[in-house]
Amino acid sequence: MRNALKVALVVLLVTVGCGGPFEDGVAAYYRGDYTTALRLIRPLAEQGDAAAQFWLGLMYDRGKGVPQDFAKAIKWYRLAADQGDAPAQRHLGAMYEHGKGVPQDYAEARKWVRQAAEQGYARAHYNLGVMHRDGLGVPRDYVLAHMWFNLATSHQPSKALRDRAVLDHSAVAAKMTTAQIAEAQQLAREWTEQHQ
Repeated sequence: MRNALKVALVVLLVTVGCGGPFEDGVAAYYRGDYTTALRLIRPLAEQGDAAAQFWLGLMYDRGKGVPQDFAKAIKWYRLAADQGDAPAQRHLGAMYEHGKGVPQDYAEARKWVRQAAEQGYARAHYNLGVMHRDGLGVPRDYVLAHMWFNLATSHQPSKALRDRAVLDHSAVAAKMTTAQIAEAQQLAREWTEQHQ
């Protein structure tokens, strides 16, 4: 939730034009002005700002303003993830899941994605749903997949990602018994109560 508030604040500050270097760097990234984004974000990342480290990792991951370099993306994601930045934790987990810049390691992927999910990061909820649905680094478990997809659908701010989570949630539910669905819904309620 803390990261969602930070993103909302960045969007607000950029919209009204009263942001600092970080907000201006993110705005430049979204405009496609990667040179300006890099110029504003890199010094903050080098000074230890976790959000800036995440964005610099994202730039290396996607090759925006810098040559694509998964090893450098991992470096910056890890620095931010170690400070508790949920988007960085989720992206670091995705790098391990897909073997980008590191050997593929589902257990390590799950560890990082789970840390982001514990902070209420809906995209991480979705990733955990996929991992449990497909048995990636964990035994296939439709109850847990349903639970994580349920959380992703109820907390996802992006309509496109929410719609994808809803589809996957429905597909998993079609493979479950009524009792399994009830168990998954109970687990989702308990998780929400514990994380409010």
